[in-house]
Amino acid sequence: MYFICPFFIFSFAKKAECVIMSAKGPGKAFRAAGNSIKDLQRIMPEKEERSADIRSRNVRRLKKYIILMLLLAAVIPVVLCIILLTRVFALEETIGMMSEQLNDLTWIVAGQQEELEELTAAVHVRIKAGPAVTGRGSRQVVPVQGGAVSPEQDGAVQGEPEQVEESGQQPLHRVYLTFDDGPSIYTDDILEILDRYDVKATFFVVGKESESDREALTMIVDGGHTLGMHSYSHKYAELYQSVEDFADDFVKLQSYLYEVTGVECRFYRFPGGSSNTVSRIDMQEFADYLESQDVQYFDWNISSGDAGSVLLSADALVRNSTRGIRQNDVSIILFHDSGDKPTTVEALPTIIENILAMEDTVILPITEDTEPVQHIQ
Repeated sequence: MYFICPFFIFSFAKKAECVIMSAKGPGKAFRAAGNSIKDLQRIMPEKEERSADIRSRNVRRLKKYIILMLLLAAVIPVVLCIILLTRVFALEETIGMMSEQLNDLTWIVAGQQEELEELTAAVHVRIKAGPAVTGRGSRQVVPVQGGAVSPEQDGAVQGEPEQVEESGQQPLHRVYLTFDDGPSIYTDDILEILDRYDVKATFFVVGKESESDREALTMIVDGGHTLGMHSYSHKYAELYQSVEDFADDFVKLQSYLYEVTGVECRFYRFPGGSSNTVSRIDMQEFADYLESQDVQYFDWNISSGDAGSVLLSADALVRNSTRGIRQNDVSIILFHDSGDKPTTVEALPTIIENILAMEDTVILPITEDTEPVQHIQ
């Protein structure tokens, strides 16, 4: 019995412990659950805070993207416009350069065409030379207003043709120095050379209206030289487009020269000559218009050769200008008063000296009684 009692006591203690432990179990579970709830309550605000922070960052990032897109939407068109304008300005500059080059080429072609026409005309005149080109004999030279020296001013030269005619001698070779395209930077030099040798010439001028050009025109007239017209613009495409365009150009130049010099010009030289092939209209129509205006036109039968783009030497110009004089009663020599013709000025003294050294030869300005040399009949 003493042995059994401890066993029961021990079993009872175990059972009691189990009961006690059973009783404690739910409490721990409740406490554990409470702890979990507390942990969740502590964790949830942190997660919500992190989520709010993430959302805030996303919103800020989205705002940045929107602002960036708006900036790009505003900047890109501006940049494209700037690039486009730059390209437009570059193209305009290129077009301007090309236009200038085209104008230069047009002038070069026109110059070469004029040179070809001069050579062709010279050959034509040499082959078909006759009274209509070479002149009808000597006559007294009568001056026009401001266009030539009077007999009283230059009696020795002007009187010689009449003396020769009365004495029955052969008529003099009458030589006319004519200068196209002026005034230029060389006009003063040409006038000084002519004055040095006491000879008069004819200047077929174009429409240049600078102060220096006006002074040069006045000096030509005051020096006793003849003032003639060579078109205002000297632009073949415009000038020969129609008789109306030609007439407008003619009136503009004639009015301008009268305004500057007081001389109503009555002499004309066609750019390229009357035999040019540039005009698509029969040149006779333009000649008829000039005749209706009581204006005489003059071509040439001797060319110095200074019209082309190639600059001839002074020696070549001297040879070209003097070798055909003895074959003509009337020799109208073509020169150019142009800024790119320095050898013309260089050759002029020798040309004058050689002509004056020829027997029965005089140098005269064109007047209303000058027998015209004309390429078209």
